Amino acid sequence: TLDEATDPWGVKVERVEIKDVRLPVQLQRAMAAEAEAAREARAKVIAAEGEQKASAALRAASEIIACSPSALQLRYLQTLNSISAEKNSTIIFPVPMDILGQFSLRGKK
Repeated sequence: TLDEATDPWGVKVERVEIKDVRLPVQLQRAMAAEAEAAREARAKVIAAEGEQKASAALRAASEIIACSPSALQLRYLQTLNSISAEKNSTIIFPVPMDILGQFSLRGKK
């Protein structure tokens, strides 16, 4: 340590304070690039963890909805309600093919 190095001269060093450090511009840029890369890596990890939690929640929700056909219908209507709240001029309303098939059979009778 610095104190041990100055002991032979009879000088005791208790504390060292650095007041002004000047780094070369290239080193500053390299440090900034390294910090940016570290931030981007952390952001990717956080995003991946969010995707993982979202997929687990979707799986759990799909298992619940699979147990009840009426829950699926309610979710469908809720989605249509949220779409209509956005003031869109056109809403595409998907209808299951088995329902359309029943209408075409009635028209032929």
